[in-house]
Amino acid sequence: MNSPKGRILCTDDHADTRQLIIAILMAEGFDVLCTDNAQETLKLAKSNKFDLYLLDNWLPDIPGPKLTAEIRQFDQKTPILFYSGAGYETDKESARSAGAQGYLVKPVDNEMLIAEVTRLISDSKTTCAA
Repeated sequence: MNSPKGRILCTDDHADTRQLIIAILMAEGFDVLCTDNAQETLKLAKSNKFDLYLLDNWLPDIPGPKLTAEIRQFDQKTPILFYSGAGYETDKESARSAGAQGYLVKPVDNEMLIAEVTRLISDSKTTCAA
């Protein structure tokens, strides 16, 4: 059995989006774990190693940028990619200011999602190896 291309922790409060992300990324060889809230994400992120965090901007308990800032308190290296319907420049800037490396606005082409996930994980591994 091949090892996964990377472990991804996805947080989105919509079940259909979580199922879609799992289907798309697992078909490409990624190991994907999803949660529907920020508190569960923080718990998992603190106790497990992931290669990428894939976050929604609008979550029921903690906004995505605040979740990003909380993750950055204990993990400064793992890339964070937002995948959200919040598409204003202020949304993107808030995410980047909190520590995210990328921002995709839903809906996005599946290939674009795969390409961005692959790029961020690859860049992170290259940076860590240097």
